Amino acid sequence: MPRFLPEPPHRHGNPASTAVVLVNLGTPDKATAPALKRYLREFLSDPRVVEIPKPIWWLILNGIILNVRPRKSAAKYASVWMPEGSPLRVHTERQAKLLKCLLGERGHHLTIAYAMRYGKPSIASVLTHLKAEGASRILLVPMYPQYSSSTTGTVVDEAGKWLLQLRNQPELRYIRNFHDDEGYLAALEKSVRQHWQVNGKPGENDRLLISFHGLPKRSLDLGDPYFCECHKTGRLLAERLGLTSEQYQICFQSRFGKAEWLQPYTAPTLQEWGQKGIRRVDVICPGFVADCLETLEEIAQEGRDDFLAAGGKEYHYIPALNEDDAWIKALADLVERQLGGWSPREAVDPQALETSAREAFKFGART
Repeated sequence: MPRFLPEPPHRHGNPASTAVVLVNLGTPDKATAPALKRYLREFLSDPRVVEIPKPIWWLILNGIILNVRPRKSAAKYASVWMPEGSPLRVHTERQAKLLKCLLGERGHHLTIAYAMRYGKPSIASVLTHLKAEGASRILLVPMYPQYSSSTTGTVVDEAGKWLLQLRNQPELRYIRNFHDDEGYLAALEKSVRQHWQVNGKPGENDRLLISFHGLPKRSLDLGDPYFCECHKTGRLLAERLGLTSEQYQICFQSRFGKAEWLQPYTAPTLQEWGQKGIRRVDVICPGFVADCLETLEEIAQEGRDDFLAAGGKEYHYIPALNEDDAWIKALADLVERQLGGWSPREAVDPQALETSAREAFKFGART
């Protein structure tokens, strides 16, 4: 077997071509048990995601989890599935198109694509396609504001595995995190304030819950910065909103297994607040820049049921940034800074601007 993948035909005299790839976690192809089984096998087989000795974990994964969890997860996915497909894939694809429009308006000639770490389109397949199209500079944008070994780390791993297969490697950069980025925080603040304009600002006996995806506590003990970066995001957002420490709480969701995870946990906090007479809860999930199963089902549905069943009166989920114009601008700013000379601005073709505006209108970014 050849050590390297075949190289595309070399084209002399072509200028360097730059591509940007948005990378999100991943999604099953369909909301069915077989599709979930394929997806979960890939996801849960990643040693950065589950740090249990491989022989032991193989028995647990293949003997128990993949025989029980796919059907339950498929039902949950079905409850949030969009006509165009998985919410995470739909929103990520729209973000890529809007980013291309905005960067084009700013004079950049870039190829913008998206990939999923688990499922399709895979990182390797997208990078291979871009290279075949002539991309010699590629910027990876993991769509995780807070760095973790099990998210951004595994994206970089996968890109590195792809590079190992190449004889003629392109230049590769990646954005490590943006948990305290001014544009990202401004977009979060805007989303909360818009929500308050519609639903009223929370009263003295109301709370804002800032919920992040959880990780095993062991990850923090071993040096993963995720916990600290989540707290910084939450604190900076609360400061921008003018909230006191009593008016908000940072929590962690999506526990799995019996090991201790990062605390406090989201679901028990909602139940405790309902029991203590907290009237209203607004929930935002800053770790997700696109709505997905964890936000639309776990937080918007299960979280609501937990809080109301415990005695709460009013519950609101504040949607992820998705196609919000402030977020697309912040994303474009992040990309521009990281490109650092790869893509000098050029005069903009008026026809390209017109096309850009039409695409932006189509996806509702200019509302």
